[in-house]
Amino acid sequence: MKVADILSHVDLGFIALPVFQRGYVWNRDQVRQLFSSMYRSYPVGGLLLWGTQSSSVSVRGDVIPAVSPVRMLLDGQQRVTSLYGVIRGTPPPFFDGNPRAFQELHFHLEDESFEFFQPVRMQNDQRWVDVSKVMKAGEDEIAQFAAPAAADDTTKLMRYMTRLGKLRGIRERELQEEEISGEDKTIDVIVDIFNRVNSGGTKLSTGDLALARICADWPEARDEMQAHLARWGKDGFDKFDLDWLLRSVNTVLTGRARFAFLSDKSTDDIRDGLKRAVSALDVLLNLVCDRLGLDHGAVLFSRNAFPVMARFIDQRGGLLSDAEQSRLMYWYVAGAIRGRFSGATESTMEQDLAALEPPSGGLDRLIEQLELWSGSVEIQPSHFDAATSNSRFYPVLYLLTRVGQARDFCSGLELKQHLVGKQNRLQVHHIFPKSRLRDRYHHRQVNALANFCFLTAECNGPKHIGNRLPEEYFPDYEAKHQGVLASQWIPFDSDEWTVQRYPQFLERRRELLAAAANQLLRDLREGIPAVEHLESSSAPEFLDDEERELAALDEWVVKQGLSSGEFRFELPADPSSGHPIALDLAWPEGLQAELTEPVALLLNEPAEVVAAASAAGFRCFTDAPSFHLYVLTLLGESEEAA
Repeated sequence: MKVADILSHVDLGFIALPVFQRGYVWNRDQVRQLFSSMYRSYPVGGLLLWGTQSSSVSVRGDVIPAVSPVRMLLDGQQRVTSLYGVIRGTPPPFFDGNPRAFQELHFHLEDESFEFFQPVRMQNDQRWVDVSKVMKAGEDEIAQFAAPAAADDTTKLMRYMTRLGKLRGIRERELQEEEISGEDKTIDVIVDIFNRVNSGGTKLSTGDLALARICADWPEARDEMQAHLARWGKDGFDKFDLDWLLRSVNTVLTGRARFAFLSDKSTDDIRDGLKRAVSALDVLLNLVCDRLGLDHGAVLFSRNAFPVMARFIDQRGGLLSDAEQSRLMYWYVAGAIRGRFSGATESTMEQDLAALEPPSGGLDRLIEQLELWSGSVEIQPSHFDAATSNSRFYPVLYLLTRVGQARDFCSGLELKQHLVGKQNRLQVHHIFPKSRLRDRYHHRQVNALANFCFLTAECNGPKHIGNRLPEEYFPDYEAKHQGVLASQWIPFDSDEWTVQRYPQFLERRRELLAAAANQLLRDLREGIPAVEHLESSSAPEFLDDEERELAALDEWVVKQGLSSGEFRFELPADPSSGHPIALDLAWPEGLQAELTEPVALLLNEPAEVVAAASAAGFRCFTDAPSFHLYVLTLLGESEEAA
């Protein structure tokens, strides 16, 4: 079928997209390559269509199939969407994605190349023409695109007109079709075919495949789940995804981790499972906020533990005693600091879920299994030896601050309290200013986690602490608010407040932090509440230049329509040290989830961290300009467009 006819069939509802299909996921480079191949008559693949009664399956978007049977697009969605978006200049009716991927595609009349609009490069070069405008123009309007660039050169004008005709000829290209139909082609059969066809190029996860099957019978499932994720995101927990939520549905409903166990569940079962899972997760998020002070996504570690805890909460009908709440939080924190879920997630979950099952299972068995697996959950001072916030012990430091009665240096107020006003938001404070350490110490020591504490923005600003050394400001604040240094686990030996004694300061503070963390774990294990009725706090701000740069780069990536990265992403533990390696900012599934290579942004990291990330399959960038160029290249843009 010709491309023009395919697009017309989409307009008329003769071709639709089944709701179990994923949304549009191509990037600009893929769109550019498609049009380049079509222009040069290269093969681009065919379409797989499913002929079925229009009432037998739900379709994506506000589309009412015009005829019955209707042809459902199983393979070729990305190509058809890209062709429609560029040729029509607007997304198709079933569109679900980022339209920027196909907007402002341009064609160069001289070298016959395709690029997306770049102001610096194209604005004064009339040989660049907008492909969508060319496609939508009437036959008598084509000359207006060639004449300005030809500059009264008849030979050049004819050449450009020929190339414009060839460009418009993309609409007449034939795409091979294959159609499947028949009464034996049930929804289950079609979803299985869809999975087989798409699992290579699209790299669907097992969660994607399970959700595709669910959506075949319950079309609104994806939207309902997205609504819950959006609600949690508004509360600061913005790193959850569909796979995570569906995993929790699975554990609550089946007591198992692998999605295969959902295959025999009815739509009513799934609805009930989602309702129960969301209820359990709401309880759980309130619990980690109230008992641990982990009240936003930046400090919420070990998210893969949540489906297991959701199962336990659901088993208890959402009602846990104080002792059970504390002991469950012990299991969560102890497992998180030991990297319980940083390896093979499904197999680990299966073991933990089995430990919960009656008659002999339960919370005690779950804790016993964790302690047997880890050998010891005791926190060592060396655990706070990580560089910057690239450690699972960064959340531990935040947790201690929120539940351990840490006080603000300047006001003397406990930081667990709700502090009103922008200047009272928590900020990460470097006890020894990094600028005063760099000439003397290795960057890993300069960025040590034990050099962190949390203060209000007002106290951390230039009017108060600014760039002063501890030996200058510690005595003043301790005199005003007796005990404020001890509340932040600061060594009280003033000899250790000097730059010369900085290593000794770190060593002593690590010991104090480890002692506090171990006492917290013991209290939780004994069933003693860590804290009562914590108030919510905003996510802490970062004043460190490096952390600001990382946050700004992540925000810029999201604005390009790509995925947000994961801060402090942990690799499996280093066999030599037993400690995990954390990456500054990483995209383990690629900047475009599951379609591009894993990427890590590592600023000022030692060679061994870069080597470990590379060995784990990450493409590593150690400076912002090279990462910036990589993203623009991925989008089909150049540095000039930045």
